[in-house]
Amino acid sequence: MTTTDWIIDIALLLIVFRQMREERLTARTIVLPLAIIGWAANNYLDQIPTQGNDLLLAGLGAGVGAAFGLFGGLFTRVRYSEGHVYIKASLTAAALWVVSMGFRLGFAVWTSHASGAAHVGHFSARHDITSAQAWVVALILMAFAEVVVRLGTIVARGQLLTRAHRGEQPARAQAARPDIYV
Repeated sequence: MTTTDWIIDIALLLIVFRQMREERLTARTIVLPLAIIGWAANNYLDQIPTQGNDLLLAGLGAGVGAAFGLFGGLFTRVRYSEGHVYIKASLTAAALWVVSMGFRLGFAVWTSHASGAAHVGHFSARHDITSAQAWVVALILMAFAEVVVRLGTIVARGQLLTRAHRGEQPARAQAARPDIYV
């Protein structure tokens, strides 16, 4: 792993730890993680292998990332107050993020050593995964799906709160409360 790899992984971890304190949902909250993951995709996705079970591996990685992102977004506290949406990552949301990032980081470190590379090589041969790039694609798509789905879930929840507060949807006895949570 290069120094850049470590910096990207640490930056993505810090984003969620930063969200453990409540903050207003802004364009920066959305754009920063997307920019980091976009940069990583641009630098690591040279090609997408399509032979054997390479696409299946990529799809599995994306699916696992989407599941982590959905639960991370659902376990993030989202509230509406004084005309703004506020978010705060719960301990569970942060733990999910750390587990998924830790898995990707651990896998990268493990496969950079001879024994890990040998295990992955044997697994790949037995399961018709034709290239090392397939693993890179699967891990990048896992991270990308997690970031996009988590952010999408949080933004959608924030929009629901905003609409409910503004009366665009039937209010559920929330009009009397100054803060509304979803």
